[in-house]
Amino acid sequence: METKTHHLSEQELIRREKLQELKELGIDPYPAALYPVNENAADIKAHYTEENKEEYQNVCMAGRLMSMRDMGKAGFAVIQDSTGRIQLYVRRDDICPGEDKTMYNTVWKKLLDIGDIIGVKGFVFITKTGEISVHVHEFTLLSKSLRPLPVVKEKEGETFDAVTDPEFRYRQRYADLIINPEVKNTFIKITQIKNAIREFLNKQNALEVDTPVLQSIPGGAAARPFITHHNALDIPLYLRIANELYLKRLIVGGFDWVYEFSRNFRNEGMDRTHNPEFTILEFYVAYKDYLWMMQTTEQLLESVASHVNGTTKVKAGDQEIDFKAPYRRISIYDAIKEYTGEDMGGMNEEEIREICKQLHVEVEANMGKGKMIDEIFSEKCEHHFIQPAFITDYPVEMSPLTKKHRSKAGLVERFELIINGKEIANAYSELNDPIDQRERFEEQHKLMERGDDEAMYIDEDFLRALEYGMPTTSGIGIGIDRLCMLLTGQASIQDVLFFPQMRPEKLD
Repeated sequence: METKTHHLSEQELIRREKLQELKELGIDPYPAALYPVNENAADIKAHYTEENKEEYQNVCMAGRLMSMRDMGKAGFAVIQDSTGRIQLYVRRDDICPGEDKTMYNTVWKKLLDIGDIIGVKGFVFITKTGEISVHVHEFTLLSKSLRPLPVVKEKEGETFDAVTDPEFRYRQRYADLIINPEVKNTFIKITQIKNAIREFLNKQNALEVDTPVLQSIPGGAAARPFITHHNALDIPLYLRIANELYLKRLIVGGFDWVYEFSRNFRNEGMDRTHNPEFTILEFYVAYKDYLWMMQTTEQLLESVASHVNGTTKVKAGDQEIDFKAPYRRISIYDAIKEYTGEDMGGMNEEEIREICKQLHVEVEANMGKGKMIDEIFSEKCEHHFIQPAFITDYPVEMSPLTKKHRSKAGLVERFELIINGKEIANAYSELNDPIDQRERFEEQHKLMERGDDEAMYIDEDFLRALEYGMPTTSGIGIGIDRLCMLLTGQASIQDVLFFPQMRPEKLD
């Protein structure tokens, strides 16, 4: 649809007029040719000295104009590339050594704007004020910016962002990244976190794999799925809520340790720790149990925290969290008893429903025993666990994919890792008895018939895989976005996602 000019701001209209003037001067505002960059801002600032200045006589850089200061026949500017910012010194007679001064007097001084992307060639020097700068003898417009950047003020090296509106920052992440360098640093650290996890797992000879995002049955978790339709097959398909059942199929097939960074989708609410699209790391290891998995998880997180931050301690708001192993271990029933005084062991569904009333925990009529216990723990206990803690030994009703406890009737071998009051990981000794698994699925189906839209489907193909025989296995899912929140000091999941889900934008 054609843009209507009356919707444009005055500055946007002026920039479009400048665009036309550039074209009339024969300057392509969006050239296609390669630009031969050979240096960046960070490397120049880190390595340039008066002793090695001969190595910086033919510098070629590219970046975005962030400020310009006119001094008549000369001027200063600042460009920002992917590594940071550096000052430019531009003199008219260097840019235009001949009689024609158009490139300086008209293009540089009048037709360039903050936000334009330019290329510069020149040499590095140190100004009288001691700032490492590039003395420019040639510049090229590489991309004309038609929309002004949000106002940012700088003082003594600090950035004061006038745009703190989350609506703007999350919806226009590209602008947020331009004007807020610390945002970019957060996402660089997130990549380092993922790389550190991969390094840890690869050293254990774990195999990274890919499994389907489109699934005929949304299995592996209790969650509401997104539904789509495959036209050629004329069948409904679901965006995956978890990749667990596929990874366990690979264990059946003979792999001993598999992992996947899984992009999952759950058609549920959004808040500071929930986005409908998110990343989970899941890995499954043959011949191990949940006790082994607790030790491995401690080792993994301690290693990643140390690698990324240089310490196992991180700040989360007013709290200091230490990822150093070992972590506290407490059963879910003991945790509930510790913080509510109620001993839930041995209670039936109606007794637990009555306890919910006494504790003022809201539950729905279609909730079974497991869901209600989960609600009690979430509302009354979870927020107390600030330092890493394994909550263990859940009721069998809460865990339809988990092996029954080897010594405690009615429980399963499962743990959740809670840090800073939020679940970070969920792990099991995996259920590998196909008959028991079918019975658990059937119980889930009964809950579905009662109206529980998060109950699990019966996955006949997964049951068939188990019937071929799956070895004793331990598996875990770690919420990567929540882990990244902790390790980067962010309070909201939106701050660790480049493009978090948002309501449709209201356009003029």
